[in-house]
Amino acid sequence: MADISPEVQDEPRPEQMPRSKDEEESMATMDVHGAAVKIQRAKEAYQGYAGFYDKPPKAEVLAWFFNELCSYFIHTVLIPVVFPLLISQIVWPIKYPLPEWGKNSKGFNCLEKDLQLYDGLTSARIKVSTMKFSPLEWTSISWVLGLILAAPILSTLSVKLDYGRNQRLIAAAATAVGALFCLPVGFFKTIWVFPVYIIAIVAANTVCVASHTRHLGLMISGFVGSSITKHQLPDRRDVAGWLSLYATAAGSLGSAIISAFAYHMLRHHEGFLSLWIVSIFSGLQWCAGIIHVFIGNRPGANTSSSSSTPNSHVISIFKYPHAAGSLAGVFLSSFATMCIFTGGVLYLVGQLCFRPVNILYLWLTYFIFPLLSLPLLQPLQHLIRADAVKMQLLGFMLSTLTSGVGFFYRIENWPKQNVLVFAAVQSVATGLLHAFGRVLLLDCSPEGKEGTFAAWFSWVRALGTCTGFAVASAGPGNINRALGVGFCTAIVGIVILTFGNISDFGGAVAAGHVREDDGEKGSPVRGLDKGMGAETVETPYERIEV
Repeated sequence: MADISPEVQDEPRPEQMPRSKDEEESMATMDVHGAAVKIQRAKEAYQGYAGFYDKPPKAEVLAWFFNELCSYFIHTVLIPVVFPLLISQIVWPIKYPLPEWGKNSKGFNCLEKDLQLYDGLTSARIKVSTMKFSPLEWTSISWVLGLILAAPILSTLSVKLDYGRNQRLIAAAATAVGALFCLPVGFFKTIWVFPVYIIAIVAANTVCVASHTRHLGLMISGFVGSSITKHQLPDRRDVAGWLSLYATAAGSLGSAIISAFAYHMLRHHEGFLSLWIVSIFSGLQWCAGIIHVFIGNRPGANTSSSSSTPNSHVISIFKYPHAAGSLAGVFLSSFATMCIFTGGVLYLVGQLCFRPVNILYLWLTYFIFPLLSLPLLQPLQHLIRADAVKMQLLGFMLSTLTSGVGFFYRIENWPKQNVLVFAAVQSVATGLLHAFGRVLLLDCSPEGKEGTFAAWFSWVRALGTCTGFAVASAGPGNINRALGVGFCTAIVGIVILTFGNISDFGGAVAAGHVREDDGEKGSPVRGLDKGMGAETVETPYERIEV
């Protein structure tokens, strides 16, 4: 034993064995990688705590704009204009040859084709049991049924929008389903199948709008952070207004494209086939917006499964008074704008005998003017430091101006130039109300509940649009009803926003977006405070430090 001991002690231990050069380099690389992973995990943990998201790249923002260009027309042109015209071609097809001129109920000389087109839209020739409906009313009924179907779908999917990582799949599936139902509308030339198409398109569109709006909320947080100080709130207003206004302008361009194409196809004798082509083109345009799903994906704060979500998550919006109050503004604004638009167009066609080319000019003015005016209003908002509530008030005031002047001169023959001017004014009102209605709601939505709040926005906006369309189309020859109701609704909206104690600041505080001003304290994460080097958000007119 004594002889063996010295030999054992003379053997070098493993840790004392010399390392080769390759082993030393490998160990150094592992140490560096391990430290980098730890730093990255710590940074992500702190960013999650501080409400800091990745800044959206330009490709994601542009794809989001493009998505609105490809989908905004669904509730502005496809459902309220194209589908009633399609149904009217079944119940009241235009028969050729036609006399060139005829007289309407007011004694004006009108093109006979326009008179037949108007009568086909407004005459109650769809018989269901003992009741009769016009194509406009048939569309309204189908629209309501679509919203009824959309309600339980949204309540289920809104939870999945807030939890897990399937948001991209939800948006893609809804877009594909809606676009698919636009394609076969002419296969069966019967009115009974149209409610199926409209119901499916309405339900799919509400899901798409909810996903689209939720993504806006997460992009805003990516630019400025979901938890900011009070002095940074103007930065959030600027960024949110910039994104929403430019997207609305892009959506108006998409509506102009579809409306101009519908006018062009209506000039052909095969009215039903021509409008079917418009519906197919609409489905293709809608489907093109799916590109946004593959470019921008923001899972949100809740990456866990939605199985443990409380049942109160869907109705949690009513725990936030500012958010619930903003829904009232969304409903009233969408109701008033659609009521004024639908009632005005029907009155111009049926009572004042506007030529088809003048109706085209009206549509183009209504949908293209926001493309120029809305981006110019964004610097104005920044200059006067207006929040989302004040911008909505401006939209309601413009709506009262349009409907009030139209109601006052309802007996007179409206000159074409005046009609185009007020169409431009009303288009600005519609754009402002839509853009800042969703901005106000997102200001009031807490982190992790953007999907649920966006679902409420989508459904309430669709409900207001449908109700406004139904009210205006129920009395197509009575402009007093459409403009009078639109005027009163806009006044109610002004009263609620003014005296309803609704503000983006109060909503942001309640939602946790605005915290106590702690700007003097440093942040261990670069970019979260000016002391460590602030990041910048570049807008079309300036660079905003956030």
